[in-house]
Amino acid sequence: MGNPILVELTRAHRRESVHCGALAVARANRELVGALGNVEQPIFARSAIKPLQALPLLETGAADRFGFGARELAIACASHSGTPEHTQTVTNMLMRAGLDASALGCGTQEPLDVSASRALIRAGLAPTPLNHNCSGKHAGMLATAAHKAEAIESYWAPDHPVQMRILRTLEELTDRQLGGNVRGIDGCSVPNWAVPLADLARAFARFGTGEGLKHPRWQACRRLAEACWAEPRLVAGQGRLDSEAMHRLSGKVLIKAGAEGVYCGAFPAAGLGFALKIDDGGKRAADLVAGSLVRQFCPEAKELGLAKPLENFRGLTVGEIRPTDALKRVLDTLG
Repeated sequence: MGNPILVELTRAHRRESVHCGALAVARANRELVGALGNVEQPIFARSAIKPLQALPLLETGAADRFGFGARELAIACASHSGTPEHTQTVTNMLMRAGLDASALGCGTQEPLDVSASRALIRAGLAPTPLNHNCSGKHAGMLATAAHKAEAIESYWAPDHPVQMRILRTLEELTDRQLGGNVRGIDGCSVPNWAVPLADLARAFARFGTGEGLKHPRWQACRRLAEACWAEPRLVAGQGRLDSEAMHRLSGKVLIKAGAEGVYCGAFPAAGLGFALKIDDGGKRAADLVAGSLVRQFCPEAKELGLAKPLENFRGLTVGEIRPTDALKRVLDTLG
């Protein structure tokens, strides 16, 4: 049986399109306090696990050795928009570790920020690996390798110590063994693992609360969360949900988007973590579900998760995108 419809689009008061998916909200002991759809089906969380992948940067001592502060830690967790502010922060990280952009193995991507992309075109410049949304994560991995005197050229390979360290961290936080059978390669060429939403929600509950973690790891989790709250625009960019939510709700929600319709995060005060996946990978649906969840725990974010009008090219309202009754019923049990 497939996952339920979480989001629907209407036109002339009739349903035109739908997005199915699954959502898990869990405590650190994996107790599910809210679930919709198949939360035991392994999914690739993609960039939504970047805060977890950044833990070894702190735990190895690399961040302290190179003097990384909130800006550097935030961009190590980021899927940034490729603006000059983002690329300069990554450049500074690499310089402190004795490296430059040529060491980045993430590939080249146009800036996600339209204005930054147009500025490059006007200047007659091509994008570089610094503009890639994952360059901050890669700079953190490179800094860890440099600190540990490990091979720089292959830091992105699955069997490199940097990636093995991240794998162990994910296994410890999810309490799940992650072998080659669930390993994929992310868009930026580093490993990514298929993990059930319930386990991802548990991992983020631990990340956000420290429950069940030894003190050094909890300190590392807290430093990364505080960095994201201090520099939310570096985590994504202007107008993007994760940056806007953490800017307005600092300390109340940690939230990170991933490609193909994924979000993960935590509500520390409630002792909860969450993970969601939209089956068709639709960002518009993932944003609406994640926004609805944030609004449930943070009512001051009144406009998040509400039905939104759909306008045509003349500006006429022709329909709306909205959460389904099934999603609203589950969310209501959390409030």
